[in-house]
Amino acid sequence: MKAMIFAAGLGTRLKPLTDETPKALLPVGGRPMLEHIILKLKTAGFTHLVVNIHHLGEQIIEFLASKNHFGLHIDISDERDYLMDTGGGIKQAQSFLKGDEPFLVHNVDIFSNIDPGALYRHHLTSDALATLVVSHRQAARRLLFGQEKDNRLYGWRNRNTGEVRSHYPQFDPSKYLEYAFGGIHVISPRIFDLMEEWTGKFSIINFYLSVCAKAPIRPYVQDDLRLMDIGKPEALADAAAWLRDNGLL
Repeated sequence: MKAMIFAAGLGTRLKPLTDETPKALLPVGGRPMLEHIILKLKTAGFTHLVVNIHHLGEQIIEFLASKNHFGLHIDISDERDYLMDTGGGIKQAQSFLKGDEPFLVHNVDIFSNIDPGALYRHHLTSDALATLVVSHRQAARRLLFGQEKDNRLYGWRNRNTGEVRSHYPQFDPSKYLEYAFGGIHVISPRIFDLMEEWTGKFSIINFYLSVCAKAPIRPYVQDDLRLMDIGKPEALADAAAWLRDNGLL
């Protein structure tokens, strides 16, 4: 089982902490957030990980080496010369991720009670190109999915600006279910065939919106989902308390 961890972010919202330390290595409850995600994936049965790096990436390489890669096969997707964004980052790592089986993608700064193994197995039983962890949490940017059995991606909207995106004609966002993306998804390897014409830096959400009419992108909704985005300095302490309160630390 393969997984990719997005660890290349600049961590601008976490400045000045990220001036000398990459976001992925900032401690949460005494452990770097990257270590939390790696151990969670290892427990779930993932054996081959890909970690992308950019800002102060050599520190991440040294950290993984100091931990003997946690007994896993860990490849580095090196974006130190140019940050590729989420879609471009996945495409750049395709030499590690290509194969016959799906792979999971996990943001390093997302903590949750999602069972990555259960999510992965759910994807295996579906026809989805990608299965996205989503929730009703407060967020300006929302993904729009069909209702009831028609549970596939149709569009996106920004509640603050009113901007709407969809490749479907006469798209009415009020007729769809709105969810916030949780930064965790499982992707089938055929995605790389659809990415052939996409080059350089691009967003995976923009890519999903461009292909959702011909390849189903489906939501994964967990009723008891608990999820935290570690985006600001005060969130580091909140995250440690959150992990303890939820029995995850």
